[in-house]
Amino acid sequence: MFAQVIQGRTSDPAGVRAALDRWVVELWPGSVGWLGGTSGITDDGTFIAVVRFESAEAAGLNAQRPEQGRWWEETSRLCDGEVDFRDSEDVTVELQGDPDRAGFVQVMQGRVTDADRAREVMAQIPADVMATYRPDVLGSVMVGHPDGAWTQVLYFTSESEAREGERKEPPRELQVAMEDIGKLSIGETTFLDLRQPQLLSPT
Repeated sequence: MFAQVIQGRTSDPAGVRAALDRWVVELWPGSVGWLGGTSGITDDGTFIAVVRFESAEAAGLNAQRPEQGRWWEETSRLCDGEVDFRDSEDVTVELQGDPDRAGFVQVMQGRVTDADRAREVMAQIPADVMATYRPDVLGSVMVGHPDGAWTQVLYFTSESEAREGERKEPPRELQVAMEDIGKLSIGETTFLDLRQPQLLSPT
């Protein structure tokens, strides 16, 4: 799987959302290997989209389409300044429910000293433990970047249930895992709250 993380700022949230809706209607039918995407805009105007494809080759073919180029040329005018693109084939999707039904999405970004070790720690958390502890979490997409950087997309049933879940005492297994991840982390983790997420998928 291949993912592209697109991030920037906009003063026209409505325009960006309309452009993404138009992509699904006009460009998706001819797209190559598109698996879906999640996008949104924070309260302070930060725009982020995480788009998934079957492979890097499929994403490259899609980018070469003339209609794709025209769409991005128009859409980029809605952004303030430069837009950052980060490509990755280090993509992990975990489902606990139906992310397309999420009412709230949170994107987390950070960096660790040892990405392989961090991946091992997270893999040791039993799926049933997480499902019982946080039933409000419908799924996640983890994208690895160079130098230990990462982007994680978390899908929640609603923001109110997500905030309530944050206040719960985590089980011991999760506490230990989070402590281990904390030891590997560099700097502060960034949280981007998407209160009006656009959940785009071929289905």
